[in-house]
Amino acid sequence: MIWKRAATLEQLNQTGADCMVGHLDIQITRMGDNELEGTMPVDRRTTQPFGLLHGGASVVLAETLGSLAGYLCSEGKQQVVGLEINANHIRAVREGRVRGVCKAIHVGRRHQVWQIDIFDQQNRLCCTSRLTTAVIDPA
Repeated sequence: MIWKRAATLEQLNQTGADCMVGHLDIQITRMGDNELEGTMPVDRRTTQPFGLLHGGASVVLAETLGSLAGYLCSEGKQQVVGLEINANHIRAVREGRVRGVCKAIHVGRRHQVWQIDIFDQQNRLCCTSRLTTAVIDPA
């Protein structure tokens, strides 16, 4: 297991309740030994004007999962902040919920790299994203 912090799904979901994560109804649904999963609805909050899942909303889901995973891999008063994120949008989604699966590519002392794949309800890959984070020690 890669996690250094103990947390429940309820605790992880509470961290985002009063910010963009809560507004978009992103829910953390599974914490495995080496991966974190969450879902997000495809609705009026997350679509673009033509009714498709907005690419920016996919990136919010990806960064949410990668940042939480990064936090779980840090210790004490360390903080994890995003340095760079990219996303390739592969398949359009018009309805339902999408599911993001976050896995570590690299978890080091000073930076981390996370792979986040987003699937539709038919388990088809819709977006693949990579997030690089920095681990910051308290001053």
